[in-house]
Amino acid sequence: MASVLHLEGSDVDRRNFIVASSGYALPALDLPNIDSITRRTKSTSPASPRVGRGEVAAVRYMVKTLGDSASDLGGGHARHLAVRYLTQNVAPWLDGRFTEATGRELFAATSQLVHLAGWMAQDEGETPELRRLAQSFYARSFRLAAEAGDRELSATALRGLAVQCVDLGYRAEAVQLSEACVNYGRYLDNPRAVAYYEATLANAAAQDDDRRMATRHLAMAEAAIGKPASAGGDSWAAHYSPGRWAHESGMILSRLGDLDAAEEHLHLALDIHGLDRRRTRAIVLADLGGVRLRQGDVEDALVIWRDFLNCADGIRSVKVQAALQDMQVHLGRYNGVPEAQELRERAARLAA
Repeated sequence: MASVLHLEGSDVDRRNFIVASSGYALPALDLPNIDSITRRTKSTSPASPRVGRGEVAAVRYMVKTLGDSASDLGGGHARHLAVRYLTQNVAPWLDGRFTEATGRELFAATSQLVHLAGWMAQDEGETPELRRLAQSFYARSFRLAAEAGDRELSATALRGLAVQCVDLGYRAEAVQLSEACVNYGRYLDNPRAVAYYEATLANAAAQDDDRRMATRHLAMAEAAIGKPASAGGDSWAAHYSPGRWAHESGMILSRLGDLDAAEEHLHLALDIHGLDRRRTRAIVLADLGGVRLRQGDVEDALVIWRDFLNCADGIRSVKVQAALQDMQVHLGRYNGVPEAQELRERAARLAA
């Protein structure tokens, strides 16, 4: 736990990071100590604070509150708040006195908070420090989840690492981590979680130019997302709605060259299922505009990109920034189109 609490000081302790593509190999994550919680309940000092379900509920509430904020405004808005809550509030509870059952719930909730901090760092920017910070948070989230005995949280932490590998171009590592993610989640009684992990593997395979694997796991994700969502519970993957599945599937299909199907899925995400987070909606609009441009419909792409710019204003997210930059490059080919130049200038102001 000390390694988690020292991840941010001057922002990062670089000695604690696994670097380069080898850092994403499964052995580098280390084997979790699955008996650590049991031992902790037997060796904690009587002077340590007592921790119960109220403290666990508080951590979960803060994960939801901070996660909702980041989903709307981007990871750059609240990362330091999440880390401050982890270090100042949760740290004493991790060293507290609790039953084994409460300890597992506390470790699981902390795994969510650490994972959220990793996602925020990844979404905040593309500097080496933020990349390493996100990687290390995901790795520690995996260990916490495994020690808590929570396979869904373990799979979700691996998914975070896999997505980061895709973004950085570590294709083989992305496939390996995605396969491990699917294996952890294979027997979960939660179809949304299964769809979440299968789509992750489909995306990694598509980035690795393995069309057969991508198509197979995309179909498995579709079959899972079509099942009724699990009733009750506090699922970490519950946010993976049919709309988010449609968006991710659309971009996988775009990568595979099926632009018509990609457009259909992106419209499905926007118009049928709807998207409840402004950051997510902005990214989908940007992606849809890009697909329409590749299909040769410049006029429709400009209309969609105008909506994207309206939605993107004020969001601090590396994905939104990347979409703004891509849009500017594409619009540079249309110097003679006044609307294209207007949008390009607006995009430049937002990117700045």
